[in-house]
Amino acid sequence: MGKAAALCGGGTTTRGLVSLLSAVPCLACHELPAMSAEPGGRGGGGPAGGPPAAPPGSDTYKGWLFKWTNYLKGYQRRWFVLSNGLLSYYRTQAEMAHTCRGTINLSTAHIDTEDSCNIVLSNGGRTYHLKANSEVERQRWVTALELAKAKAIRMRNNQSDDSGDEEPASQSDKSELHGPLKTLSSKLEDLSTCNELIAKHGAALQRSLSELENLRLPADSGEKIKAVNERATLFRITSNAMINACRDFLDLAESHSRKWQRLLQHEREQRIRLEETIEQLAKQHNSLERACRGAPGLAAATASSSGTAKGSVQSAKGEASDEDEETEYFDAMEDAPAFITVTADPKHHRRSGSNLSGASEGHPEDWNLEDSVFESSNQSSYNESTGKDLLPRKRRRTRIPDKPNYSLNLWSIMKNCIGKELSKIPMPVNFNEPLSMLQRLTEDLEYHELLDKAVKCESSTEQMCFVAAFSVSSYSTTVHRTAKPFNPLLGETFELDRLEELGFRSLCEQVSHHPPAAAHHVYSRRGWTLWQEITIASKFRGKYLSIMPLGAIHLEFHSSGNHYVWRKVTSTVHNIIVGKLWIDQSGEIEIVNHKSKDKCQLKFTPYSYFSRDVPRKVTGVVSDADGKAHYVMSGTWDEKMECSKILHSSHGSTSTEGKQKTVYQTLSPKVLWRKYPLPENAENMYFFSELALTLNEPEERVAPTDSRLRPDQRLMESGRWDEANVEKQRLEEKQRAVRRRREAEAVEALEEGKDYEGYIPLWFERKVDAVTGELICVYKGGYWEAKDKQDWSVCPDIF
Repeated sequence: MGKAAALCGGGTTTRGLVSLLSAVPCLACHELPAMSAEPGGRGGGGPAGGPPAAPPGSDTYKGWLFKWTNYLKGYQRRWFVLSNGLLSYYRTQAEMAHTCRGTINLSTAHIDTEDSCNIVLSNGGRTYHLKANSEVERQRWVTALELAKAKAIRMRNNQSDDSGDEEPASQSDKSELHGPLKTLSSKLEDLSTCNELIAKHGAALQRSLSELENLRLPADSGEKIKAVNERATLFRITSNAMINACRDFLDLAESHSRKWQRLLQHEREQRIRLEETIEQLAKQHNSLERACRGAPGLAAATASSSGTAKGSVQSAKGEASDEDEETEYFDAMEDAPAFITVTADPKHHRRSGSNLSGASEGHPEDWNLEDSVFESSNQSSYNESTGKDLLPRKRRRTRIPDKPNYSLNLWSIMKNCIGKELSKIPMPVNFNEPLSMLQRLTEDLEYHELLDKAVKCESSTEQMCFVAAFSVSSYSTTVHRTAKPFNPLLGETFELDRLEELGFRSLCEQVSHHPPAAAHHVYSRRGWTLWQEITIASKFRGKYLSIMPLGAIHLEFHSSGNHYVWRKVTSTVHNIIVGKLWIDQSGEIEIVNHKSKDKCQLKFTPYSYFSRDVPRKVTGVVSDADGKAHYVMSGTWDEKMECSKILHSSHGSTSTEGKQKTVYQTLSPKVLWRKYPLPENAENMYFFSELALTLNEPEERVAPTDSRLRPDQRLMESGRWDEANVEKQRLEEKQRAVRRRREAEAVEALEEGKDYEGYIPLWFERKVDAVTGELICVYKGGYWEAKDKQDWSVCPDIF
């Protein structure tokens, strides 16, 4: 509840929200909050029925609140009266006639909220800590206090306007108002000068006319001279009236300058409050959206109970409050190019290739959905066939036992920590999912058909688009997968042989335990090979855990020889200590084709409550060796990725960070990748995808070190968690014993002056990569041959 108040009732943001709500009828009493009844009955903590309501239009607001007195007595119940911008309090209602215990002036007071029920009023050296019976009652009081404060400030400003003693609040506002006034004054001086000249020449004209009247002239001439004299007099009188009107206007402008300044300042404050309110509503909207996504089926349950719905909202607000306090920033993001895409109509761009700036092919009409390999992938299930040359797929399992509803006993974990080394503390399987890290690594191949399509691309930049979509698709399985995979034992392996069904087979091996590192090799008869060595580095930052996969991913296409290299982004697990766990991906991926030198820069935007962007957004640009942009990539890492062909590029406006944005004119986007829907009942099966459900399915003829044969993982999948914890502890202790024996052999060899090689992986060997220059474990062969012969004599006994 405290976190909810910090989010929706904290400081200035609350005042902005109240300003907006002050014009909206209160849902609880169907009146404006300033006209609410005195808080009694349910909300005010007074006697049943409460005191009579204040009459409509009344500025008085009364009710019981709890006021902090001291550490001995704590909060004491007091009767508070809000009237004419002053908040006074009494011990009882009867004291209103003779004894006031204290008063605070709201026109200069600061109103703040600590949690869902507390209000803090401070005015100079005086501070009142107040507490209401409920959050609704607290909000009514805050609304009334804010309205009274606003009225008191207006009354004070009106009084200062009458006195004329108050100066504008700031130098900038003063210069804003005095600038036009100074211009008006100078123009008035010019008019005065012209008036003096008119008066001077008018007087001379009248003298001349008077002299003409005295001359003996015909009667008709005298009448004409008299008429001219009258007109000159009228002109002089009119000019004097104009000057006097201008002087009155300037005097009026000067007298109202302070009022203008205050009105301007008030509008600025209102705008700031409105922005804060919108910000607040956006945070609540994002929190609710994430809560709904994270709890499928919750909507139906909460629709029947308003109390449950309210609790869900508050918990979501609490999460938002935690995240709002500390935002992680990534330096690499600052260097990412800013760009804007504009979709063009192909019919209006039938130009030749020489007239296109940044077009990857000669004509935009080549971007054809039927003829291009950019055909949308509309497969709705992992089980659909992707090739005619492959055998029908083997029928595999589509469900696993439901996750048991075990409560996590923190004390049982804490008591196991007493007097033990940190490395020897067994973490229970309650935090895990029934898959190993090797199997999670193999899940990257769920959308392997993207690479099968990439093989058919004739253009290297088109091929890069599919590789980029494949690199993003590997994160789609992590949205709801907050559980931790099992740490593989040293020498543990995992194979995924889908050569006959899908055209590829994969092998993973845990090649190092400290630091934990896994090597992975995939061969596809469709024309590509992928390999990687991933070391996991993690950093616990209090409220969230950053997981940084280290190591490069290599992908080579057999026919073209295109060799792509990229690295994974940082994964962040939020709300480690308290709240609902959720995962975000952030950072940049640079994919480089080391043969053609094409590049793709992908940016994973970190989640922010204040951003208008779509959550989990991914954007990027595919460019050739000369730096010319050919395609724009856009989408989200949890749903889909699209590709748009660039027709024209130009430099646009400069962003707020000082970067110049590039405007890309593109054709309509094509969907390259779309996430498969999760299986039915996935929320009770650890949110596994259809591929993940098959990874731990028992298979014959696999190596004795395969993750499918790991006993603690198998017991956990079956729902026997207590037995799994015992077995897990046995395996870890067995691994420690092997390590101690290996360390003893190393010491013995050192004493005898012999070389000790240490642990050597079974199916991988360390080599310097010719492309990156890094030392990497690559597949040396022999595993699939050993499987054919069923000769596993080299495999250690790790289970």
